[in-house]
Amino acid sequence: MNMFCYQCEQTAKGTGCNYLGVCGKTDRVAKLQDLLVGECKKLGSKAVQMKAKEEQSDFLDTMVLDALFTTVTNVNFDEEKIARMILEAKEQTGEKLSGVELNKLLGESETYSIEGQKTQYGDTVAGLQNLILYGLKGAAAYTHHAKALGKTDMEHQMEYHRVLDFLSKNPTDINALLGEALHVGKINYRAMELLDAANTEAYGKPEPTEVNTTAKAGKCIVVSGHDLKDLYELLVQTEGKGINIYTHGEMLPALAYPGLKKFKHLVGNIGSAWQNQKKEFDGFPGAILFTTNCIQEPKDSYKANVFTTGLVAWPGCVSIPSDPGGKKDFTPVIEKALALPGFTADEPEHKITIGFAADTVLSVANVVVDAVKSGALKHIFLIGGCDGAKPGRNYYTEFAEKVPADCVILTLACGKFRFNKLDFGKLGPLPRLLDMGQCNDAYSAIRVAVALAGVFNCGVNDLPLSIVLSWYEQKAVAILLTLLSLDVKGMRLGPSLPAFLTPDVLQVLIDKFDIKPTGNAEEDLKAILKV
Repeated sequence: MNMFCYQCEQTAKGTGCNYLGVCGKTDRVAKLQDLLVGECKKLGSKAVQMKAKEEQSDFLDTMVLDALFTTVTNVNFDEEKIARMILEAKEQTGEKLSGVELNKLLGESETYSIEGQKTQYGDTVAGLQNLILYGLKGAAAYTHHAKALGKTDMEHQMEYHRVLDFLSKNPTDINALLGEALHVGKINYRAMELLDAANTEAYGKPEPTEVNTTAKAGKCIVVSGHDLKDLYELLVQTEGKGINIYTHGEMLPALAYPGLKKFKHLVGNIGSAWQNQKKEFDGFPGAILFTTNCIQEPKDSYKANVFTTGLVAWPGCVSIPSDPGGKKDFTPVIEKALALPGFTADEPEHKITIGFAADTVLSVANVVVDAVKSGALKHIFLIGGCDGAKPGRNYYTEFAEKVPADCVILTLACGKFRFNKLDFGKLGPLPRLLDMGQCNDAYSAIRVAVALAGVFNCGVNDLPLSIVLSWYEQKAVAILLTLLSLDVKGMRLGPSLPAFLTPDVLQVLIDKFDIKPTGNAEEDLKAILKV
């Protein structure tokens, strides 16, 4: 049986990847990931049994988070590393194995294939089971980052185990599955809350910051991904070495944190979203570090300059490990950067402003409220989410460009790269484009919406606020479930709807939450503004 995977928005033909993942994973990697998820469900059941005895294992908690995050799109493409995780999981559930061949694991993976789920339970049930799983994967990524900074919640962690135990029983009741999916949204909300606290306690609260988006002369390292702790450790280890550090993709918001931007050799952001890395890293004259998901198969022209760390992995690329205390030695990355030519001259500066997290926006809430009451501010749009290469994402650029001058745009995640270098000007003292940060900073956007609803004494759905989302991978699924769990209605979602949800389930979500697929940007905008 060939692989089958439909967990991302760019899945082949909009239905599923059968031979090679659009993301680049092989059928062997896909099957091993299926098996790892199956073992993860067993770990969840074991943890639930332990909880009944008032026991909990931090080692088991970490293993589950690692396993779930490992199977998120564009994280780990190394079959040997995934196989080792499978064997470690099996040991935890009582299987004593040694020297197991990959082919045996690949054969065993058929037990957990999505096609097998679809055959046994039907497309609707299988799709809902996977909606829950994919949301849980996304939430696990955020919890993993928070835990790396020492921010944990044992009861929250136990919810992962409980959901995995639920899935291990292959539930088929549609209402129970829908209810569990919304519960995963609440789990993700807590995950984002923990991560927000972890990041701000470690590096301060983001603040409005001008960021240069062009190159400066000198040796260089570009850091992609999401992990602020990895960036911080690299900045400490490169200080005084004559190396300029750039962010890329979802690492851009790091430049707004006081504890990170204080490093003078953190000089700006290079490039845009993850799907453009092959073009943007081809010819980059320095070392390249991937800290989390979003890696693509490196081109031969720069593969030798690529380093990974944490769970992200690509075969043949050097991985930077953690020591027992969680510290990392980035010496190989630094040595590579020093050996490469770096940029030979400064490029003309082009600056953008970032750092409009919840506390910054709420500090001018009175300005926003007064502008809404006076009619100067007609509407607020949240346009954000994942970027990607599939056709149709120019919709988000067109939509942002067409937003009237008496409206403000909030944005977050890498979807903003579709329009974040455009000049939207100001509405009174307010910038019309407010970059709120990474995908996990959806937490900030929710805080702002709830606070404004409180001021206006209304529900979030009654605010002059519309949400236009782009999705690609499982963290976006988790955020969508969070918004649905908060009963947010009327969102537009695109550029295409999830392949793992059948039309009848989508209709339930449309009926209950008024979710709308994105269509024509101008027509959607007119419908929202009722003009």
